[in-house]
Amino acid sequence: MLSSRPFMQIIRPYFMVFDTTLSLIIFLILSMGLVTLYSAGIDFPGRVEDQLRNIIVAFIVMWIFANIPPQTLMSFAVPIYTFGIAMLIAVAMFGLVKKGARRWINFGFVIQPSEIMKIAMPLMLAWFFQKREGMIRWREFAVAALLLALPVGLIARQPDLGTALLVLAAGFYVIFLAGLSWKVLSGLFFLVAASLPVLWSVLHGYQRERVMMLIDPSSDPLGKGFHIIQSTIAVGSGGIAGKGWMQGTQGRLEFIPERTTDFIFAVFSEEFGLIGNLILLLLYLLLIGRGLIIAANAPTFFTRLLAGAITLIFFTYAFVNMGMVSGILPVVGVPLPFMSYGGTSLMTLGLGTGILMSIQRHRKLMQS
Repeated sequence: MLSSRPFMQIIRPYFMVFDTTLSLIIFLILSMGLVTLYSAGIDFPGRVEDQLRNIIVAFIVMWIFANIPPQTLMSFAVPIYTFGIAMLIAVAMFGLVKKGARRWINFGFVIQPSEIMKIAMPLMLAWFFQKREGMIRWREFAVAALLLALPVGLIARQPDLGTALLVLAAGFYVIFLAGLSWKVLSGLFFLVAASLPVLWSVLHGYQRERVMMLIDPSSDPLGKGFHIIQSTIAVGSGGIAGKGWMQGTQGRLEFIPERTTDFIFAVFSEEFGLIGNLILLLLYLLLIGRGLIIAANAPTFFTRLLAGAITLIFFTYAFVNMGMVSGILPVVGVPLPFMSYGGTSLMTLGLGTGILMSIQRHRKLMQS
């Protein structure tokens, strides 16, 4: 009879890739998300079961990428970026149109190529700056800006302003961490501020309406302002301790739109109140803090840039979603990390987390 000891010795290294702290934080957020989803999706049979399958797929993706050495990831940076650009061009030429937007492409199964760029963009720019470490000048930043502008422009044209902003943020974080000076940042800030009238003129009508509804949602309470008004009512009505699990009226009476996806935070706030929100915020802060520690201790310039950008992407997801639901940011369709229902977003988050774990694991291997 064969002993199980050799088998355990074989498989153990493959499961040692999981960072204990990071795994625990994500497990707690996922658990809170499932509890909230059960309440928010009570009228959507099978929603929790579907999310569990999404979590399993995301876990598999995370495990796969946690086992891939950062050096191997770096070698795939250019092919993945090139593939993503090719897919975005294909979408522009013959993509599927849903609700007035051309964002998907059908290969027998429907995919949204813009999701690829959320990881491909920081991966490409981190590779680019790694190759030029020690000789980064303004020319390198200019080339990086062009590499970033191409996918952002293609995604914004679909139109998908929310994803375009996320990809823009992902690329900008790498450029900033690569050493972009504060003087240049200040100049860019004033340039953007000065160009706001031009940017306003190129926005689509529905995008302008979202900005206007942020300023005064009461001007169209039953139309364009309905999302913001109902979500802010739900957030405020939770009070200190919340109304209790499955006791929220805004969600149960279907006043909160997209309550299992982009607006799940409104359901959570109503049922668990300020205390629940503070616990959730603490978990996100711990997640971001752990990611920044991994980035700070990363062994190479490439891994530091990539880990820092991925961590700040998580921050952007959480900040934009909570700001959107709370009525301090326009509605742009950004999910709450590890909370919102959705397979594509969870897979992207799992991929990013797997890369962080890979960077942490191989740092330890190099030290040993």
